[in-house]
Amino acid sequence: MQQPATAVAPLIQLKKISMAYGKSPRRFVALRDVSFDVAAGEFVCVVGPSGCGKSTLLRIIAGLIAPTKGKVLYNGQPLNGVNPHATIVFQTFALFPWLSVIENVQVALKARGVPLAARQTRAEQLVELVGLAGFASAYPRELSGGMRQKVGFARAMAMEPELLCLDEPFSALDVLSAEALRGELIELWLKRAMPTQAILMITHNIEEAVELADRVVVMAKDPGRILTEIAIGLRHPRNRKDVAFQATVDRVYAAVAGRSAADLEAQIVVPGLPGITQRLPRANLEALAGLLEKIAAEKGRSDLPRLATELGSDLHELLPMVEAAERLGLARVEQGDLLLLPAGQTYAEASIAVRKELIAGRALRVPLVRWVYETLQQDDNRRVDRDYFVDTLRAGFGDAAGEQVDIAVDWGRYAELFAYDKDTDELYLEG
Repeated sequence: MQQPATAVAPLIQLKKISMAYGKSPRRFVALRDVSFDVAAGEFVCVVGPSGCGKSTLLRIIAGLIAPTKGKVLYNGQPLNGVNPHATIVFQTFALFPWLSVIENVQVALKARGVPLAARQTRAEQLVELVGLAGFASAYPRELSGGMRQKVGFARAMAMEPELLCLDEPFSALDVLSAEALRGELIELWLKRAMPTQAILMITHNIEEAVELADRVVVMAKDPGRILTEIAIGLRHPRNRKDVAFQATVDRVYAAVAGRSAADLEAQIVVPGLPGITQRLPRANLEALAGLLEKIAAEKGRSDLPRLATELGSDLHELLPMVEAAERLGLARVEQGDLLLLPAGQTYAEASIAVRKELIAGRALRVPLVRWVYETLQQDDNRRVDRDYFVDTLRAGFGDAAGEQVDIAVDWGRYAELFAYDKDTDELYLEG
């Protein structure tokens, strides 16, 4: 089956969109200079790590929030307020529990002012279209997760949106339900069984994006921005076991995981601490040990998509561990694979005591961890309130300062560099 031809004229255009919250020094920049188009006839997926502003971007496109800077154009006209031509399907089902399936769908039609008889007929058609014939009178509590999300799709389509926005619509479903619903969505799209002109979907699942999309937009965080766009030139239906499919997945994984180099360009200025330029990834170093052992068992090189599948990890779970391995000089990303470096090989084969020593040396090369350690070394009692570290970092990291201190503490404790006293809320050096 052929995928739909992509029209030339953009349906939606984003021009240097930026979004910031709060005021300095606690100002948080969620998005910076984001620009891309979605044309009529396109199915576009946006992927990236947690916190890169994907959902914020979707809400800006739908007109639910206004950007701090930049322009959103719809059919060439500036978008002001809610976009009447766009509808969002969220990852949570958001159904009215006291209404039946047919009544939940009719809510959208009633909001459009459709007369009772007409909305009854149209709702029945939509319920049948999404494969829920026979369940029109059922209530949400009587449906499976996949069926409830189908109701959400039917309700969204009742608005007859030109642009259908999907915010991780399958992430709350079990694997089989998600797979079935993805298949039904792409079938409806390819058969032009719905009035939608374009679909824009946010997802953490790279295989999902490659299976569905004509184009994948890859984002990075701190601040949220576009790294690259990758056209998916595969015919539908797409087979996940196909060599070309796997090669495309590898390309997207390589682009997302390779964000570390790009992130180095996004300097975070912490007054008085010029060496601290990056946020630490929220990675559990004990879990990282298991990851490195697995790669070592596979002769020092593992395919990232396969790793994610075998570890049962989603993109937002795997990438922080990958970034931590890179930051500690234990591994690097190369063409969609995670490759062990000599230090990583040594770590995977070492005893627990040797691992601690190796990580201690590597962690002290990370500016944020080293700053905490040296601050404690310089204190007469070798004990410092956690609030001191948080307050000092806040000028550069804003509201994320507390999280960054907690990650540094976790890494320092694992490496036995310093410890944390929860009773006094102090960091301290042992011995």
